[in-house]
Amino acid sequence: MLNRLTLPRIVPFAIYLGFLALADLLARLGWSEHQLRLLYVVKIAAVVLALLAYRRRYSELRPPRLPWRQAALALLAGLLVFLLWINLTAPWMMLGQPGGFDPRVDGAIVWPLALLRAAGATLVVPLMEELFWRSFLLRWLSQEDFLALNPAHAKITVFVGTVILFGIEHQLWLAGMVAGAVYGGLYMSSRNLWAPILAHTVTNGVLAAWILATAQWTFW
Repeated sequence: MLNRLTLPRIVPFAIYLGFLALADLLARLGWSEHQLRLLYVVKIAAVVLALLAYRRRYSELRPPRLPWRQAALALLAGLLVFLLWINLTAPWMMLGQPGGFDPRVDGAIVWPLALLRAAGATLVVPLMEELFWRSFLLRWLSQEDFLALNPAHAKITVFVGTVILFGIEHQLWLAGMVAGAVYGGLYMSSRNLWAPILAHTVTNGVLAAWILATAQWTFW
């Protein structure tokens, strides 16, 4: 499983998950909310460095092109996921208690921290997650030589499995499953990884703007 083709798609995601586990451990050990917020900066920086180190391995991102019809569909899909995300919030649709990322100090938003959080969610997370969930896992579980597999030919059982796993990765598990189904469907129909990346970017970007406008920090 771990080789020169899979590692570039696994390592950035593994780093991200590793920092989530580390943050949970440090919180249990008594780290303050302020210290944990600063850890997010380190996490995003580490993921960016990993993506840059492996950038020549991402053949599915070359050329960086998306036909306008597919781009328009991805834009609409991203907005739809955002609307569903902020509404699929019943207690039974959540895993655990709402946490979030509150960029305020003494009631005032620390804008460099808030904008860095928004940039990480909008520009880094979609690229990292789509490389792992859609480009790699969806195809690898369907065929070991995953780069040779046309995304449209991914197995439906694998598609469903990755949708479930993608949902469980998020606290809002049902919203996560909906998002995973939309992004996966876009990838399989367009056969272009930029389609789900764009949709994911739109979702996270609009969500970040909405959070900053409404102070709904638990959605972060």
